[in-house]
Amino acid sequence: MTGTRPAGPIDTSGIVILYEDNHVLVARKPPGILSQSDGGAGADMLTILKDDLANRYRKPGNVFLGLVHRLDRPVGGLMVFARTSKAAARLSSQFRERETEKGYLAVVSVPPAAFEGTLRNRLVRDTGSRTTRVLSGNRESDPEGNPSEGMAREAELAYRTLEVVSGSALVAVRLGTGRGHQIRAQFQAAGYPLLGDRKYGRPPAGADGGGTRTAFDSLSTVALWAASLAFRHPVRHEWMAFLDPPPDTPPWSWFSRDILEQGAIGFWKGRPEAALGGDS
Repeated sequence: MTGTRPAGPIDTSGIVILYEDNHVLVARKPPGILSQSDGGAGADMLTILKDDLANRYRKPGNVFLGLVHRLDRPVGGLMVFARTSKAAARLSSQFRERETEKGYLAVVSVPPAAFEGTLRNRLVRDTGSRTTRVLSGNRESDPEGNPSEGMAREAELAYRTLEVVSGSALVAVRLGTGRGHQIRAQFQAAGYPLLGDRKYGRPPAGADGGGTRTAFDSLSTVALWAASLAFRHPVRHEWMAFLDPPPDTPPWSWFSRDILEQGAIGFWKGRPEAALGGDS
C-alpha cells in the first residue's frame, strides 16, 4: 500500500523494493542493471520501477519517479528514489551537500597495507574511455593532450579491512564524496583493485601466487555492493537508515555472513536516532 512500509520486500524483475511511502522508494539494484537508461537496449532501474508503480496502482500516463543518485551498472545494492518533485529536490540537495550516509562493501584483490585508512585523490573523467582517472601529480593531460587540472575534482573515502580470505580482503567503505567510479578508481590507484573490475585493471601477476588472479577472472561482475544508505525523510525529516548485505554468492560467500551483515553498520558517522531498515 502507498504511504506505508511493505509487509515484506516486493520483488520486481530481480529488483527488490525494501521500503515505500508516498514520498520515497528504497530498492535493491541487482548488478548489471543501469540506474537510468543510456538510450540503449539495456534494462534500467528508473524505467522498471516506474512501470511497476503504474501497474500496481493502475496509474494512467507517465508516473513520476525521481533519480537522485546513481550506482554504476556492475554494482548492486541500495538506491533511494523520489516519488514527488518536492522529495526529489530535497533528496538531491542532501546528496549534493553530503548530508546522506553511504556505506559500501568491496572485495579487493590485494589486502590493503594498512588495516584502515583514508584515500584522498583528485579525479578526472576520461570521456573517451568513460573511466575516472586519479591524477598522480600537479598536472596531467587528458587523452587529447589538454591540461586536465581544471577538470579534476577532490575525492575522499575511508575504508576498514573486515576479513582476509585466500589473499583477497573484504573492506567496508564510507564515502566522503560521491564521484563517478570513485571507489573503483581510488582503490586501483592505491594498488588494491576490486575483484572482477575489468574496467580498472586486474591484480598484479604475482598476487597470491596467481590464486587471486584466478578468482578475479572467475567473477562476472565487480565485487562492490552498496550495503548501507541513510538520509533524512524529505517530508517528515526523520533520519532513515537501511542495511542490505550482498547475496550469498561469490565472492561474498567466501566471507563470514555475520561480518557481511554487520560490517558497514559501524562505519556510519553515527546518528543516535538511526534505526536500521526503516524510519526512526
